[in-house]
Amino acid sequence: MAIMSDKWIRRMATEHGMIEPFVERQTRDGVISYGLSSYGYDARATDEFKIFTNVENALVDPKNFDAKSFVDRKTDVCIIPPNSFALTRTVEYFRVPKDVLVICLGKSTYARCGIIVNVTPLEPGWEGEVTIEISNTTPLPAKIYANEGICQFLFLQGNEPCETSYADRAGKYMGQRGVTLPRL
Repeated sequence: MAIMSDKWIRRMATEHGMIEPFVERQTRDGVISYGLSSYGYDARATDEFKIFTNVENALVDPKNFDAKSFVDRKTDVCIIPPNSFALTRTVEYFRVPKDVLVICLGKSTYARCGIIVNVTPLEPGWEGEVTIEISNTTPLPAKIYANEGICQFLFLQGNEPCETSYADRAGKYMGQRGVTLPRL
């Protein structure tokens, strides 16, 4: 399994629509960087956030998640309460080739502030806007900036296409748009 370079990512994005919209160069002037990097792609957070709240004293249950556990905000700067989290999505829409697995890591700028980004792997054949979980591990409120870099995607190409892709299985998050809550 090989990690794919900027040349491969650019070709797959421009010729095959793997990432839309695609930013061909790392953008960083006055913002948390985003766009193509040497061996990855730094994606942006949208201005749509679901901020976790316990106003309703709900139980967090992945099999029966209560949407009332979130407050929806459309904003350029999301404030995540201490020891809490928020969901957003990528500006970019991804189409993963059948012989590629994509993993995601948080940006170091946020990690150095105690902000952790979590995304499960993008499986071969999956496509959609990526829902991103952002945890504020600090005892202070934390700012997240919309339309700036939030995480980096790394593309790992397998030795051959998989036998059964996410699309073949008709996965429950296939083609998702918007911030998507847990599904069973």
